[in-house]
Amino acid sequence: MARNARQSKILELISTKEIETQDELVSELKNANYDVTQATISRDIKELGLIKILSDSKKYKYAVVNSAQSAISNKCLNIFKECVITIKNAMNLVVVKTIKGTAGMVSAFVDQLSLPQVYGCTFGDDTVMVITGDIEDAYLVQDKLNEALK
Repeated sequence: MARNARQSKILELISTKEIETQDELVSELKNANYDVTQATISRDIKELGLIKILSDSKKYKYAVVNSAQSAISNKCLNIFKECVITIKNAMNLVVVKTIKGTAGMVSAFVDQLSLPQVYGCTFGDDTVMVITGDIEDAYLVQDKLNEALK
């Protein structure tokens, strides 16, 4: 019960305040009468799947990002921009060529976009194959991915 209440409080705090560090989170929880350690907070962050994103005030803060959301962390976007070499269509497929060894990260980024036209992705060492329903969907996905490169 205490863990669930604490984790609920963490979610409440990060949704209302820009919390940058685990120490700040510990301090906020202590102010709310939760006696916690940094190690406990570290485990909670992992269990809750929290990540750090760039806030509007240009500071990093903890946030919840799940696959249903379209919010993509700046770190993932930067990895995508740095790793992609080309994006081409092949019928109902979008083929993304990447720097050797980075296709898995690029594929994860495409999955996180949760585009309705994407049926799924598969990847090798330097190539991601994005599967769509038809040629039109492939062009839409290609355009979205090219927009992300800008």
